[in-house]
Amino acid sequence: MRIIGLDPGLRTTGWGVIDVAGSRLRHVADGVVTTDAAAALSDRLNQLHDGLMTVLQQFDPAEAAIEETFVNKNPTSTLKLGMARGVVLLVPARRGLPVGEYSANHVKKSVVGAGHAQKEQVQLMVRMLLPGTTPKNADSADALAVAICHAHHSQTNRRIAGVPS
Repeated sequence: MRIIGLDPGLRTTGWGVIDVAGSRLRHVADGVVTTDAAAALSDRLNQLHDGLMTVLQQFDPAEAAIEETFVNKNPTSTLKLGMARGVVLLVPARRGLPVGEYSANHVKKSVVGAGHAQKEQVQLMVRMLLPGTTPKNADSADALAVAICHAHHSQTNRRIAGVPS
């Protein structure tokens, strides 16, 4: 099964694609979708939409996993991030993909074993869990971690429901 993990952001949205076969994970690709900070918000959301559509068309995942966002102290930033997250949720849903959502602490606990792990620890564990992988940047490493978290939890949920993985 192919999973895409997404780490939403208005400026930069990280993405990471993995293949899952039983308990084996394999890195397929990772990267970021960026938007033009000088553009109008509507144009930036459209850039994000189009960039994600291109990634989904290229890698054709079966499922998507998205990191939930935390609330910033700045309400304007939080609102803009929420809009970007809406686009990130919409794109795979419109393609008919099941979409899992995970808090940052849940992702960190699943990948590192500690819910308050540092970014460097997450990146190190991503490289260990996906040998030979060097994520392009912190955003794509976070997206790969989200995909790994989903792979672990979706398999457990399938077993509980009696569906073969």
